[in-house]
Formats: sequence, C-alpha cells, structure tokens
Amino acid sequence: MTTTTAFCYTFLIVLFLWFPPPSFASTFNNDMGKDLIRNLNLFPPHDINIFDNPYVRSTDNKNNKIVEKPLRFPNFSGEDEEVSIDDLAHRAGYYPIQHSHAAKMFYLFFESRNNKKDPVVIWLTGGPGCSSELAVFYENGPFKIADNMSLTWNEYGWDKVSNLLYVDQPTGTGFSYSTDKRDIRHDEDGVSNDLYDFLQAFFAEHPEYATNDFFITGESYAGHYIPAFAARVHKGNKAKEGIHINLKGFAIGNGLTEPAIQYKAYADYALDMGIIEQPDYDRINKVLVPACELAIKLCGTDGKIACTASYFVCSTIFSSIMSHAGNINYYDIRKKCDGSLCYDFSNMEKFLNQESVRDALGVGDIDFVSCSSTVYQAMLVDWMRNLEVGIPALLEDGISLLVYAGEYDLICNWLGNSRWVHAMEWSGQKEFVASPEVPFIVDDSEAGVLKNHGTLSFLKVHDAGHMVPMDQPKASLEMLKKWTQGTLSISGTEEEVLVAEL
Repeated sequence: MTTTTAFCYTFLIVLFLWFPPPSFASTFNNDMGKDLIRNLNLFPPHDINIFDNPYVRSTDNKNNKIVEKPLRFPNFSGEDEEVSIDDLAHRAGYYPIQHSHAAKMFYLFFESRNNKKDPVVIWLTGGPGCSSELAVFYENGPFKIADNMSLTWNEYGWDKVSNLLYVDQPTGTGFSYSTDKRDIRHDEDGVSNDLYDFLQAFFAEHPEYATNDFFITGESYAGHYIPAFAARVHKGNKAKEGIHINLKGFAIGNGLTEPAIQYKAYADYALDMGIIEQPDYDRINKVLVPACELAIKLCGTDGKIACTASYFVCSTIFSSIMSHAGNINYYDIRKKCDGSLCYDFSNMEKFLNQESVRDALGVGDIDFVSCSSTVYQAMLVDWMRNLEVGIPALLEDGISLLVYAGEYDLICNWLGNSRWVHAMEWSGQKEFVASPEVPFIVDDSEAGVLKNHGTLSFLKVHDAGHMVPMDQPKASLEMLKKWTQGTLSISGTEEEVLVAEL
C-alpha cells in the first residue's frame, strides 16, 4: 500500500468516527457501503443479472448484430389524434456486446411521433446501475403506466420531437445481462466502448436513421457516461472507424461530472436552502471539504484504491448534511423521502413483471434489475474522476453541450453544476461567464434561467428536482426541441421573428 493510499484510509477511518453517517453501524454490519449507497442513490431490490450457469443463455458474442423484435405493449389504452401506434416503429432488442465475454445489452427504440427524420436521441439513466426504463415510464418516454397496469400516451414524451433510444447499461443493469462476471465494467472506457459498439450495430441494422442528427442525453451519474460516450463517438468519427454518427450535441441533466467542484458545493447549497445551519456549514467546510479535496487529488495521482477511498471520504460531506436534514427527499428537497427509492416506482416493477409484457419485450425469464448494487459498487473507482476534462475539445469542434438542473435537487444540485460549467476552460469561457442570464419561456411563463455562449448552454429549471422531465415534462420537451433545433438561446420575440422569416 502506498503512502497516499494509506493516508486516504486514515482519513476515511477518522472522518467516519468523528462524523458518522446516520446508518454508520448497519453500514459495516450489512455489507460495506450498502446503507451509504441507500443514502446516496436509488437502491435495488435485486442484485445483478449475471448467470453462473453458462447454459442459461447463449454466450456466442462473435456475431455482433443486434437481435430485436417489433414492440407492441399489451393493454395500451391511449389515443393520439395525430398518430396511431400501429404506424410507429417501436422495437425491443439485445446487442451482444462485441468486446465482451458474454454480455448482452438490452435497449428500446421508439420512432418519432412527428417525423422519422427527427434527430435520434439516446437516453442514459445514471445510478450507476439504474435502468433506463425508469425514464421510459416516469420521465420522457412515450408512455405512462396507469394504476390498472394499462399504458397511455405521455403527452410530453420526447418521442414527439425525436427518435428515442433507451439503453440498459452498464452490463447487469435492467434487462442487460451476462454469463461471465468479467463483463462488469469499472470505468468510462469500458462503458463508452460498449455504447459505441452498440450504436454501430444499431445504425447498421437501421441505416434509415444513420444520417439523422444524433444527440446524447441522460441524468445523474450519466454526467460521467455522457461526456465519455460523446468523446468516444467523436473519436470514432474522426478515425473513420465505422458508420459515421452525426453527433451534434450532448446534454447532462442534474449530473455528476466534476466531483471536486460539485462536492464542495454541497454545503453552500444546503445552507442556502435552509437544510443546515451556519455552525454545521462551518464544521463541514473546516474539516470535511479539505479532506475531500485532498482525497480527490490523491485519486488523480494514485490509481484505483485511492479513488475508491476518496468516494468514502467525500461521502461524509453528504452524510453529514443528511444527518441534519431529517427525512427529506434528497432528489427533491420539497418532499419527504418515501421508501428506499424516495419515490414510488412500484407500478413499473409490477408492469415489467407481467408475463405478457415480458413476452412483448422478448426478455424471457431475465430478472428486471431496476438499480444494481453490484454495478454501483463496481463503478466506485470511477466516481471521483473528473469527466469535464474531455469536454472542451468537443466544444471547440462545434459539438453542443447543454447542462440543465432542477433547482430543488440536492444530490446533484444546480449550484455545483453551474460552478463546474463556469470554471471549465475553453476558448469561449470568458464570453460564457460574461453572458447574461435570460428567462427560459414556456407558455408565456418563466420555466427557468438560461446562460449561453456558442456551443455551451446552462439551464436552471424552476420547480423541478433531480428528474426534470418527470417534474416539468412540458418544459423539458420544449427544452429538448429548442436545443436540438439550435434555438434554445433565442428569446420568445426573436423566435417569432425567425419563424415568420422562415
């Protein structure tokens, strides 16, 4: 063990003794980190889809073609005046991950209700290890689940302006699975390479969408996935590795991207929102924040063990705040935390466990893992790494970035996101910092506050928590539409003039 790694562990022990999280005792009595994980993110009822029996599923990954089927969910009761569901290409499938031992990546595709030439938008849910079906049914997918397990149209589904792809990743998440434990990913190289290979296979199978504009979106820990994936796509395009992917932009919603800045912002946000008082703030900034900053520096110089240790050291900041916060929902501080997920997603579990639904999806007897603790813990080594570092090169090459955040989220709060966006060094930094804040208008009302310069935009969304498309569905759809069309920074008056000219 190196000196710096030992130092990290010393800090970890001292900080946990001085500032124990609320569930300190049970954390160490019930598998190291599980209760801490419960306090920090969605916690799974199941573990992971890894089968020890190699005969459970085919392990032939030599053929990297996707295997999919047309998707028609049972019990669909919705109506849309403009389009029939029978006229849309909805698909569910598996991609045998090319550079894996036996991994299969599950995905859903929903053709645009407007025009199949609309942009292709891929959505990545964070966690790490949480299924994108959470977004399909509770955020921006085409459908909503009724209490009687029927489906209705989501009036503000993102498929109204784009062709939508949802992927269960990394391996072991959602309906994705493997028969080999070596397929568990631990870093962004593994995650982004798998996603890039999937895109190549998807566009090879569906060349009718390959020339469409392409955008990467997602939230939470996808603040790590998205920049890495965007960089991987851009690298593949420049090297002419395969099918050219028409990458136009990437959007991060309430994400974790630059931990050194974002963890330091926790106490500031908590004080501003009245979650903690001044003495708590002073104590956190005197001891916990410096320890976190040092631990992150050691992560950058001392490899994997130090990075894992830095996660636990820095988590004491959040745990200390939560010990004073009471039973608040750390995804939306206006609400109470109800259950292990802080939200009731039980209808999704019931719906996806119906035999008729599983038949429609083509998943057989694969367990649905809403959020995987195994994937989560495997990615701890990646947690404190700075994913902002690769973004400037993308901006300079004309690829747009939108960072948006609901104002009432604590865990990936708007303040920390705003700070790393403003601190990022690129050719337009000074102009971005100096740019005015302008209202983001939806239906003649201010739905948020926007800053923009060139290829970079930051949007603080009003009346929303961690999951903006769930809390403000109409505003999020308008945000996506304007951003993908390049008109997000145009005010209402300017937009009316532009439309008139067109």
